[in-house]
Amino acid sequence: MAETFGFELVSPEKLLLSVQAEMVTVPGEAGDMGILPGHAPVISTLRLGVIEVSKATGGEERIFVAGGFAEMSNNKLTVLAEEAVPVAQIDRAKTEAKLKDAREDLADAKTDLARAKAQAAADKFQAMLDCAA
Repeated sequence: MAETFGFELVSPEKLLLSVQAEMVTVPGEAGDMGILPGHAPVISTLRLGVIEVSKATGGEERIFVAGGFAEMSNNKLTVLAEEAVPVAQIDRAKTEAKLKDAREDLADAKTDLARAKAQAAADKFQAMLDCAA
């Protein structure tokens, strides 16, 4: 049996996943990081992207995250995500509608803050569609 480590994915609402993993890839701010058992301690902010989990029991999980933090220490990886959605649960039609709304908000924005919020929303919904393709 391959070596494993503990992995937990937590969103503001709840614990989304708690498993033994063989490998987890996280979308770090500086680039994707592959985490294996015995990985050196690390803390990283996350960008929009997909966490890929190779479970010890077999099978894989793909979860879209919109920001957060990842910490690896003592052979345990914990991800605190600002927002997380299993890729398989992304509804393309609803996400496309939200992207359209965000782009309209961006076009109508009157202040820098409104533009920044609308751009962030548009970027998130586009990233969700890209990973669900």
